[in-house]
Amino acid sequence: MYRFAAFALDTERGTLMDAAGREATLRPKSAEVLRFLAENAGRVVSREALMSAVWPNVFVTDDSITQCITEIRRALGPEATRLLRTFPRRGYLLDVAVTRRDARGPDAEAGRRAPAGTAFGDDRPSVAVLPFRVLHGDPQQSWFAEGIIEGIIHVLSGIGNLFVIAQASAAAYAGTGPDPRRVADELGVRYVLRGTVQRSGERLRITAQLVDALDGRVLRAEKRDGATADLFEMQDRIAAQVIATIAPTVHEHELRRAMRKPPSSLTAYDLVLQALDLMPRLDSGLYDRAGSLLRQAIALDPGFAPARSYAALWHLIRIAQGWTPDPAGDSAAAARDAAAALEREHNNATALAIQGHMLSYTRREFAAAARILERATEAGPSNPTAWAFRSATTGYLGDGPRAVEQAEHAIRLSPIDPFVYLSEHLLSQAHYIAGNYAEAVRWGRWVAQKNARHAANLRTLTASLVASGEAEEARAVARQLLALNPGFRLARFAARTPLAGRALEHFLARLRAAGLPD
Repeated sequence: MYRFAAFALDTERGTLMDAAGREATLRPKSAEVLRFLAENAGRVVSREALMSAVWPNVFVTDDSITQCITEIRRALGPEATRLLRTFPRRGYLLDVAVTRRDARGPDAEAGRRAPAGTAFGDDRPSVAVLPFRVLHGDPQQSWFAEGIIEGIIHVLSGIGNLFVIAQASAAAYAGTGPDPRRVADELGVRYVLRGTVQRSGERLRITAQLVDALDGRVLRAEKRDGATADLFEMQDRIAAQVIATIAPTVHEHELRRAMRKPPSSLTAYDLVLQALDLMPRLDSGLYDRAGSLLRQAIALDPGFAPARSYAALWHLIRIAQGWTPDPAGDSAAAARDAAAALEREHNNATALAIQGHMLSYTRREFAAAARILERATEAGPSNPTAWAFRSATTGYLGDGPRAVEQAEHAIRLSPIDPFVYLSEHLLSQAHYIAGNYAEAVRWGRWVAQKNARHAANLRTLTASLVASGEAEEARAVARQLLALNPGFRLARFAARTPLAGRALEHFLARLRAAGLPD
């Protein structure tokens, strides 16, 4: 007898009883699947492991497991989404403490969650995009609706820390208007995106809702209107606009969920979320705490690539802020973490972007960095980090106008991201490199208002103000930079900045003119 939440699984009888005493009889193989998941509660169990345990020495297809999981979810009822979770391309997790009683003794209150040090951190959110409904039954618009869905799935698929169910898997729900909670049970997802398409003359209206399938709440609703003159452009624009608001909504919702968890049940993914909440604030104490959280995540799940990626980024920002007593040590640590992330997820856009930026920023290997950053934007065409860091390296190579375009694209992709000020700073830097000093000042002032602790932005703003003839304001910003980083010296900065040649000479001269010490 296995007990978890309000349920009791009797493996001898093949029944699952709920708190009200209602029994559901499971087929023998379904009961065996649930027993194996209970024995491994707290761990992600692969399909291969289930096949070996439940169908030893017998060839079966994936459909056999899917049928068993569907029957188990049906027996669990409304609790299924919370208790039995699907990790696309990885397996299944019974996410609850389990106790066992057998014929030989009393309850074994062993708590079948994974013991300390066991890795089961990859519980990143998963999303299913349902076929959009065409209002008023206009069949001529169905192809347009399909195009919007395809575009949204393509954009979503390039976002790190998010699993997206393939379009073919969601196609079965076309024209049915299903309850998102049922979709979540059947597809094993946490979030469902649904919408409608309506045409009136030459105008189109698209609506989209992001639903938390756990409780059916609508987290975000979007409505977009446009003309039918350029349908393909509208598809791309709608997809980008919807995702620009939905991706941060998912992140914020997941962060609140992680914050409510007791420390003993935090996963590597939860720890990374908490670290990413602290890092953008650029408070040195909170930043150290973020680094500690990332190291905990790596220790809990050494195979979780995002923890390694963001640890690399943590070291890079620490160098840029002037907080590190050992720039070479942080640079080496960033290189190790970036490489380790790519060993685990070789085509992860965020990991590629951070490795490219590491090569560019700390090693000045611009050609190699440019190739990796191009790969990053190909792997994640909607990944703002990839485009932002690609802009930085493009600027270091001297192509200011192109760097401006890439930074602007990063901002459009994620205008409300907590890290958007980084893209905005890189846009200011790109304008400076391109000689657009007024625009560099405008964006630098904007970033300084949003985050006055961003040292790299204060340096670029100071140089841009001097270049624009705003000497008094430049000296004020330079004093602000010294208050933030009293140990700042031009010689040390020159030794680590990726700027080189005449660009570096002019930058240093302008910082010196604003009163920053050699």
